[in-house]
Amino acid sequence: MPRVQVLFFATLKEHIGQRQITQHLPDTATVADLRRALQAAFPQAAEALGRALVAVNQTFAADEDPLPDGAEVAFFPPVSGGTGKPTVTQVLEGPLDLNALLAQITLPTTGAACIFSGMVRGLTTRGGVRETEYLEYEAYVPMAEAKMRQVADEIRARWPEVEGIAIVQRIGRLEPGTPTVLIACTGAHRDSGVFEAARYGIDRLKEIVPVWKKEVGPQGEMWVEGHYRPSKGE
Repeated sequence: MPRVQVLFFATLKEHIGQRQITQHLPDTATVADLRRALQAAFPQAAEALGRALVAVNQTFAADEDPLPDGAEVAFFPPVSGGTGKPTVTQVLEGPLDLNALLAQITLPTTGAACIFSGMVRGLTTRGGVRETEYLEYEAYVPMAEAKMRQVADEIRARWPEVEGIAIVQRIGRLEPGTPTVLIACTGAHRDSGVFEAARYGIDRLKEIVPVWKKEVGPQGEMWVEGHYRPSKGE
């Protein structure tokens, strides 16, 4: 009888009250079979499990995919190399050191750098006014760093003149005014695609990199979920 390790993140972890369980399944079980078994075992999380994304061994999976014995299966809400050119992809709990990261992706030919850094807002006005006391970031770290490398590869395929790429996400408790994420692209000139590449990097990170945030403020707390649903193998 196959046995899989199941990981839960963000809202699912809170609904179920556990981060990880071992689940026994019948032979030829699929992702859909596991989803139904979990919904039966944890009815309080049935709705969230029904719309959760699934990754098998750190690759997005579809409901019809079979589950091999010993697989690592992650359930989570929709989110938040080889070129000789420097690439930095990292999930970290400490502060972002912009100068150190920029130094790692700067070559002798570098003459331009485009940097995007997200920050914790203390006051949100879009979609209604609300205050934020702090954000709590969580990530499925091995898969997140693998997907960051995928984003870097996609950037290089679209903008081959980009030299260095840094994609770094912080996790843990972050106060207003604190940088949360960094996307930096370097190139020989400002017209080498660095502006477009950095914008693509943060947009793509929000689509496929499994990182989530909980907003905590005077109005209470809530996990912020995205709407993009990656396709199988994406």
